[in-house]
Amino acid sequence: MGNIKNESSLLEDLIDKAGGCAVTDGGFATQLERHGASINDPLWSALCLIKNPHLIKKVHSEYLEAGADILVTSSYQATLPGFVSKGLSIQEGELLLERSVKLAVEARDSFWNSIKKTSGHNYRRALVAASIGSYGAYLADGSEYSGCYGPCVTLEKLKEFHRRRLQILVEAGPDLLAFETIPNKLEAEACVELLEEESIQIPAWICFTSVDGENAPSGESFKECLDVINKSDRVNAVGINCAPPHFMENIICKFKQLTKKAIIVYPNSGEVWDGRAKKWLVSQPSKCFDDDNFDWHARRWRDLGAKIIGGCCRTTPSTIEVISKALREK
Repeated sequence: MGNIKNESSLLEDLIDKAGGCAVTDGGFATQLERHGASINDPLWSALCLIKNPHLIKKVHSEYLEAGADILVTSSYQATLPGFVSKGLSIQEGELLLERSVKLAVEARDSFWNSIKKTSGHNYRRALVAASIGSYGAYLADGSEYSGCYGPCVTLEKLKEFHRRRLQILVEAGPDLLAFETIPNKLEAEACVELLEEESIQIPAWICFTSVDGENAPSGESFKECLDVINKSDRVNAVGINCAPPHFMENIICKFKQLTKKAIIVYPNSGEVWDGRAKKWLVSQPSKCFDDDNFDWHARRWRDLGAKIIGGCCRTTPSTIEVISKALREK
């Protein structure tokens, strides 16, 4: 695989070629539903790995066309226990995890081959990030937004929960790893230790979420959480995903003081997820962003120090197009 320094330069090079701030994609489940996919299921968007893989590839292509530099795979809620609960075998589950990476790679390569004929070296070949959702995402009860896993969920249990999925995703050949919506220090520590124990050498980011804009959902300070991550040279970027966009400015400033790693932000639209009712609730209108809001704010987040910017739930390819154009303006 090469040494860690050489592998990590892949992400650094992308950011440099993007002018100092790269663009990741947007809401995946949101776009799948727009194309008619029914994902009201504990597997959520990962259900399409079984039923509608062509839609997954279509959504990846739409984000590339919108200007995304990074594609995040459809494996956020794809876990071996989750697949087994649907009646699949372990082997079938492993193949579906592999499929999540292959679909993104195929979409990226197809797009690259078509556009490089006209753009030549001006086009940045997008990277594929394998999504690893939090333990709370697997529980499908909204606990990724609370961090309350209970006393039975130990560091070792979290590592064992993530280990085989991590191994399979890495073997499938992504460019990056994306640990997403991490709600507490314990799971961040588990992710860091797994990267060390498995000698993972491709770039990785760890993103928390937040319900107050100040701390992790568990109530632990971001300083506590980042202290764990800062000790590892296997984590190349840290940040926030699926939190309201009006939190981003404060969080970027806070993270700039707490870490030297690249900062990534990809907020949701500002709506609030009710994990038990399984639906999005509209928050105060001033806290919900439409696509036009992301124009000025994306530039603001970049100027404050964010190195990767995108969208999460309830954002779409049109959102990413707005962000991409805003960041490329001189």
